[in-house]
Amino acid sequence: MIINIAEAKAHLSDLIQRACNGEEIIIAKNNQPLVELVIHQPKSQIKFGLLENDTATQDLLKIMDIDVADDFYNNDIFPDTQ
Repeated sequence: MIINIAEAKAHLSDLIQRACNGEEIIIAKNNQPLVELVIHQPKSQIKFGLLENDTATQDLLKIMDIDVADDFYNNDIFPDTQ
């Protein structure tokens, strides 16, 4: 269903109910489709710790820690000034 802004303002609660029931509602301005009224889909929550017990990931992190420490202590950016 395509409906102009002025009519949508007058019947907003009815349009919301129809959108909740699965009907496609498009609001137009000057007979040009502008926005679509859709049901809100909540974003999924970020779940931390999913790889906590994954041994492959833990092994990779240990290797990365060794590489970072090696880069930090064994580099030529700050040569010894003795």
